[in-house]
Amino acid sequence: MSITEELKDKIVSLNPLHFEELSLEVFQLQARQNAVYQQYLSHLKVKPDQVESLEKIPYLPIEFFKSHRVLSSQAEVKTIFASSGTTGQITSQHLVIDPDFYDRVSERIFEQMYGPLENFHILALLPSYLERSNSSLVHMVRHFIAKTKSEYSGFYLHNTDELLERLALLRDQPEKKVLLIGVTFALLDLAETADLSFLEGMEHLIVMETGGMKGRRQELLREELHEMLTQAFHVSSIHSEYGMTELLSQGYSFGEGLFHLPASMNITLRDVNDPFHLYQPGQQTRSTGGINIIDLANIDSCSFLETKDLGSYGIAPQTFRVLGRFDNSDLRGCNLMVL
Repeated sequence: MSITEELKDKIVSLNPLHFEELSLEVFQLQARQNAVYQQYLSHLKVKPDQVESLEKIPYLPIEFFKSHRVLSSQAEVKTIFASSGTTGQITSQHLVIDPDFYDRVSERIFEQMYGPLENFHILALLPSYLERSNSSLVHMVRHFIAKTKSEYSGFYLHNTDELLERLALLRDQPEKKVLLIGVTFALLDLAETADLSFLEGMEHLIVMETGGMKGRRQELLREELHEMLTQAFHVSSIHSEYGMTELLSQGYSFGEGLFHLPASMNITLRDVNDPFHLYQPGQQTRSTGGINIIDLANIDSCSFLETKDLGSYGIAPQTFRVLGRFDNSDLRGCNLMVL
């Protein structure tokens, strides 16, 4: 078994107590094998053999997924996940060598937070994603649907009447939970156009939004959005999934926009004006910062990413909130390197 395969097994079964140790091991691997990250470290004058703690690991600006092949392996690329974008816009591309590993990681994360997939019917309302063939979210949900082994699970593009019929059919079948996972604008459209009164009292229903309006509707505050959706779908809370093309792990919120991270992920907030000044959890000097992510599942690409999201720490460990996005698309740090 190769070193990378051994690390993947460790990542899937990771004990949180060993996160730092494994992160440093992954960092050393990627500092040697990822040409883009290696050159970025060189421009920062960071010597990998002197990095001995999480606090010293630099984060690669996520924009490099738009302009470079971010890979830590010479193996064959099996699939490419791409972000959504308007016509002419450069999109991020995540070159994936091991799609089966993505399936293993995402399945384990979901089941650790929600229980076995076989205990679910999954109804997916993801029109903007289904219209593309390279969505990481569709890939994940397709895998989840197969794992439910439910004849009722499936995708819905424009056939919302069929979706409503399926929900009505499952209304009085509480033996399994029903997960309605949808892109935010599609859930809002359904809430405004359909009579959902029959869902009242359906305690085994979970409604999960994947974020974003994708240019289809005006952006709303999360609190406002969730209030509208909870009332429409007659649920006590709206769940959320935190993921992106450039990540192979996911965070989940059970309500009120508070995301919980799996063992394979960690976030650190950075100063909005100085990307190299970090705020550790528990520090009260600043409530909002740019989100830096460690995603060990990105072992074949880059696990240490400086994202364009703004967030804050939750009170409990491994929790955080997403508060918005940076207005400018090019974060400081990118201009340190021209490849």
